[in-house]
Amino acid sequence: MKKSLFISILALLFSVAALVKVFYPCKKAAEAEAPAAVAAVNVEEILNEKPEIIFNAMQKYQQKMQEEAMAAAKQLIKDNVEEINNDPNSPFVGNKDAEIVLVEFYDYACGFCHRLFPELNEVMANNKDIKVVFKPLAFVSQYSDYAARAALAAAEQGKFVEMHNALFTVEGPLDEDKINEVAGKIGLDVEKLKADAKGEKIDGIMNANNTLAGNIQVNGVPTLILNGELLQTIDGGVIQDSINELKK
Repeated sequence: MKKSLFISILALLFSVAALVKVFYPCKKAAEAEAPAAVAAVNVEEILNEKPEIIFNAMQKYQQKMQEEAMAAAKQLIKDNVEEINNDPNSPFVGNKDAEIVLVEFYDYACGFCHRLFPELNEVMANNKDIKVVFKPLAFVSQYSDYAARAALAAAEQGKFVEMHNALFTVEGPLDEDKINEVAGKIGLDVEKLKADAKGEKIDGIMNANNTLAGNIQVNGVPTLILNGELLQTIDGGVIQDSINELKK
């Protein structure tokens, strides 16, 4: 970040120096051949008089970088939308063939994911006709990986949703013992769950989730994708409004 800022300011200074040359094109030959220090002095004078030039330029630069990053992210999502929406190994709720698909990349140890959880549950309750796909990741804590694997392993016993809900509502920090305790309380075969969590199938799902997240530059959780478009919110109202727009 600091390096980018330095390069940007350096480019700005050269740009201002070029402007100085444009503003004063008819200098005497001797002046035109003056050392670069003269241009530097002119630049310094201009910046002293109008320091907001740098601020305004940096704002425009940051906006440009954000726009370029968003455009790149949209293209990456578009290129991978089939895997995002329709991976047969990803747990989902709702209509399998829905026209509206909401995908969540998340971590069971993520505070913002916990804040999103009740909001998303309300959205699902009010939109039985959509498909919601779950892609757990291991971003936050040393137990994130096992929590994700345990939830996916619960799907092998037909209880992904129950395990998912339990992991997001259990009190206190998660560790392996607590995750197994939660599994037992909702009626799962804990020994089978532990074996499945370490098995080849769950390995494959986790690797696929991690690879996909990397390919579309998921750098934080929760990340929501609605019909192939990045949805940057944890507000259920905003999610619902976006779904309503698609239903029109």
